[in-house]
Amino acid sequence: MIAMRDPEPNGRVAVVTGANRGIGLEVCRQLAAAGVRVVLTGRDRDAVEDAATGLRARQLDVTPAVLDVTDDRSIRACARKVLKQFARVDILVNNAAVLVAEHSELLATSLQTFRATFEANVFGAIAVSQAFVPTMVERRGGSVVNVSSAAGQLSSMSTYAPAYSMSKAALNAFTLQLAAATRGTGVIVNSVNPGWVRTRMGGRGAPRSAEEGANTIVWLALQGADVPTGKFFSNRRVIEW
Repeated sequence: MIAMRDPEPNGRVAVVTGANRGIGLEVCRQLAAAGVRVVLTGRDRDAVEDAATGLRARQLDVTPAVLDVTDDRSIRACARKVLKQFARVDILVNNAAVLVAEHSELLATSLQTFRATFEANVFGAIAVSQAFVPTMVERRGGSVVNVSSAAGQLSSMSTYAPAYSMSKAALNAFTLQLAAATRGTGVIVNSVNPGWVRTRMGGRGAPRSAEEGANTIVWLALQGADVPTGKFFSNRRVIEW
C-alpha cells in the first residue's frame, strides 16, 4: 500500500461524468465534502439538476451540467460552459459507463452491443479527456481517474459480460496511453476498480456500498502529483492490469 497524506483541495474544480446516481453521485458528494467545487454531469438535464439540488441541500458546492459522453456536441458545449464559469478543471473522473448483455456469451453478443458499449465506456472517456485534459496540461497539474472494473483486468478476465469486460480493458489501455502522453506535465492519470457496488448497475446483492466504491476514486483525485501515474488501483493499492 502506498502511504500518502490527505491533502487540502485548495479550491480545485472537478468534473464527474455519469454522476446523477450511483458511484458517480457519491464521488461528487465526497469531493464536495472535501472542499472541491464539483461539476456533476449526466445526459439527462432533470436528473443532474435533481442530483445537484440534493447535494446543495447539504451545503455542498455542486453545479449541474448536461454532458452526454456519446455526443461530441454535448461534450464541447459542456467544456465551454465549465471553462467559462470556472476557468479551470483540476480533476476529471471518467465514470459514465453502460453494462448491457451482461449474461450473453461472447459469440452470441451482437456487434451492436459491442459498439454501443465501447462508445460509452471507451470513446466517451477519450472524448471527454480530449476536451478537458489540455487545460490541465496548460496549468501543469491535474488528476484524471478512469473508473474501470475488475472485469477488465486481463490477468483474471473470464467470460463475464464480454462487451463490458473488453471495454474496461480498453479503458485501462487508454489510461496507460494518456499517462504516457502527459508524463512530466504534472497531470496524473490512473484507473480504479471500485469493486462490486450496490448501484442500479451492480444490483442490490453487491457487497459494497457506493461510499466504499467511491473511496479510492476520491482518494486518488485528491492526491494529485503525490501518487504514481499510469497505474490500476483497488482499495488504495496498485493491482495488476
